[in-house]
Amino acid sequence: MKRLPLSTAVLLTALSPIGFLRPASAQDMPGGTVDPTRAPTGNRLDRVDVISRQQSDTDLRRRSQVAKQIYGREEMDKYGDSNVADVLKRLPGVSVQGGAPRMRGLGAGYTQILINGDPAPPGFALDQLSPSQIERIEITKGPTADQSAQAVAGAINIILKEAPRVSQRDLRLSGGYNTHRPTASANFTFGERLGALSVSLPVSVFQWRGLNTLVNTRDMPGTDGLPSMAIQQGDQLFWGHGVNAGPRLNWKLGDDQTLSLQSFLQKGYWNNRVQYQNEVRIGLPSLDDDAQTHGTWQNARGNLQWTNYLSASERIELKAGVQASKGAFSSQTYRLQAPQRHVAGDTEDRSLTQAGKYTRLLNDQHSLTAGWDLEWRRRGERREVTENGLPQLPEFEGQPFAARVERQAWFVQDEWEISKQWSGNFGLRAERIGSQSRGVAEPIDNSSRVLTPLLHLTYKLDPQGKDLIRASLTRSYKAPELNALMARPAVNGLFPDPNKPNTELSPDREGNPTLKPELATGLDASFEKYLAGGGLISVGVFHRNVTNLIRNVSTLETVSWAGVPRWVSKPRNFSKAQTSGLELEVKGRAGELAPALFDAKLALNLRGALSFYRSKVEALPGPNNRLDSQPPWSGNFGFDHRFASAPLTVGATLVFTPGYATQQTASQLLDQSRSRTLDLFGQWTFSRTASLRVSANNLAPLDTLSRTLLDSGDTGTALRRTRTNFGLALELKL
Repeated sequence: MKRLPLSTAVLLTALSPIGFLRPASAQDMPGGTVDPTRAPTGNRLDRVDVISRQQSDTDLRRRSQVAKQIYGREEMDKYGDSNVADVLKRLPGVSVQGGAPRMRGLGAGYTQILINGDPAPPGFALDQLSPSQIERIEITKGPTADQSAQAVAGAINIILKEAPRVSQRDLRLSGGYNTHRPTASANFTFGERLGALSVSLPVSVFQWRGLNTLVNTRDMPGTDGLPSMAIQQGDQLFWGHGVNAGPRLNWKLGDDQTLSLQSFLQKGYWNNRVQYQNEVRIGLPSLDDDAQTHGTWQNARGNLQWTNYLSASERIELKAGVQASKGAFSSQTYRLQAPQRHVAGDTEDRSLTQAGKYTRLLNDQHSLTAGWDLEWRRRGERREVTENGLPQLPEFEGQPFAARVERQAWFVQDEWEISKQWSGNFGLRAERIGSQSRGVAEPIDNSSRVLTPLLHLTYKLDPQGKDLIRASLTRSYKAPELNALMARPAVNGLFPDPNKPNTELSPDREGNPTLKPELATGLDASFEKYLAGGGLISVGVFHRNVTNLIRNVSTLETVSWAGVPRWVSKPRNFSKAQTSGLELEVKGRAGELAPALFDAKLALNLRGALSFYRSKVEALPGPNNRLDSQPPWSGNFGFDHRFASAPLTVGATLVFTPGYATQQTASQLLDQSRSRTLDLFGQWTFSRTASLRVSANNLAPLDTLSRTLLDSGDTGTALRRTRTNFGLALELKL
């Protein structure tokens, strides 16, 4: 074996903590192409570099060894979105709530967010990431051994743009309007090739402003414990601004080695103001106060990757990453225009990651990969609450609370071309997760181990692979969030006096440092038909068995921070659960999908997706004992049309979810109304380097209503009315 040069040995020592190296294959390149920067050297066999035409999203999806949906620049550019969350909400099988994407109707945390194949760091905000910094989005329905197994519902892998091989100067100026006054955003990407170096610097500056109308109705015991009823109508104004940058550097160290640095920097400022008008019907109800809140956040992330081709069939990769994020906020409430409650706090997350893998091609049939992932993560939190200038909980106010997680994972994977028709992806991943929670009491340690065997099979019904059958059997898990592990209590704002009782509808909150990961065994199967004109038809089914299900449960407890028993909501490993679904997807040219209705030459593209879900939480009575936030079905329908008589393209997407009820506990039911989002866009192309785009997101919005009902007859209802966002964007390639 050839002796490594000194620079290579030093780099190996810095990046590898355990001396275990792994190679990689050409199959890791997009679409299975060979790296064109790799040249033959020495006495090795000559390697033939093949550079094919740019493959479409559909071609990449068809050639993948696992079930995957791929969306490139065309999909992300259509509506002129200023953030990735707006792009994701229109993708089949994906919904977005509170800026967090969800798949298969499951709540936040069941969907793994990856950045270039690595788990997104804590505090990473998708709704503040510009689509201009992204090359493509890959959605997988099950985990693979070489990526994190925290993907019960699936994974969304955001591939950031590579440093370009040619000069690049792209500028996008955009404005929007939701309420009061317009907002402005700008994106600029600079790229240059300097000998062996490729450098890219995308920068985005952005603003947002919106207004929601709120109507809250409560029919429950009041501050005196007697029946009460009140209606609050309010306006919630929110606004802010931020900046992010994603510098990238690729350095070709030699014919066999490359070094890349991918970083991400983000900083922003946000504000929120709520004002109410109150109508008291009965008794002495507890009411939300007017409030003004502001805060900041910042996120810095850097990843270093070294790749070395040991031979034409071997590759080794080593990665190291560091991430730091922090945020601070201050909130002041007002009652009868007088200051009432002040809450100030800050959080800080830090993490270190180190990973490596070795891949070897065997007999043109097997691509064997072995490697490891290591992570050290810590979250610190400090919060202080005062009521009328006095500490609310003197024992806890201003005290630091912290949680840390250490994760070690080892994996082995074989991508096997079994025959011309059969291919498989077989893997085994073992992970250990250790956590510690610190507060005013003694630290609490927790440890768990997860073994995840993974099997993906693909069968080609025809030699060209136009018709495929895919099947997967996987094990995955959902780890508790760090803030759920911290045992700091938070007193409910409707009943802020800890020496008086609260209600089940208005519980205090506390973390649980003894939480265990949720484990899921999953089965997926699908049929994919790829049409000659680039369209596809897909039908898939899935099933998940979940153990150690985590759910917030409210109980009446005697607690250290209160002089009377209080209702407290705490996450618990609650039950077992099952969920199943049917997923349908169709997209392509209208003349190909419906030749009897449309001319084959018509530049009209159609797309649609329809998903049906069922779930059951064993510890709860039916018929509505479904998993949190999972609707019975959802639909996604859209089109885009390019006019032949003018350089104009128009399109629309409709996303619809019906109303449904969820039995959250044995005594508590949550009823949610239907939701609908209609987005429109139009693009006028002046030339190959200039275009103008107009858009309307959330056109003619529906009011959304959620209602919580208890067996006692107490109810709480929240109505939310949103507004349309209008956008205008000018895009230039300089």
